Amino acid sequence: MENLDHILLFITDIKTEDCKTKLQAILDNYDGISKWNIALDDQDFVLRIVSETLNHQQIIELINNQGHFCCELT
Repeated sequence: MENLDHILLFITDIKTEDCKTKLQAILDNYDGISKWNIALDDQDFVLRIVSETLNHQQIIELINNQGHFCCELT
């Protein structure tokens, strides 16, 4: 079972499978991300990241640099 302290949640504008696929290469190979997924069927298109080393701001910058909106889900 994953440590809940290592699960980071975000609201995004990643709305389509195509957008998800474009980010897949980056997220799959990003040092520090052990698992990730995007809920395309959720109104907030929630991005869930499992990482023991990264923080919310690092992920927000990563996603924003790819041209997408991303903010911490609180």
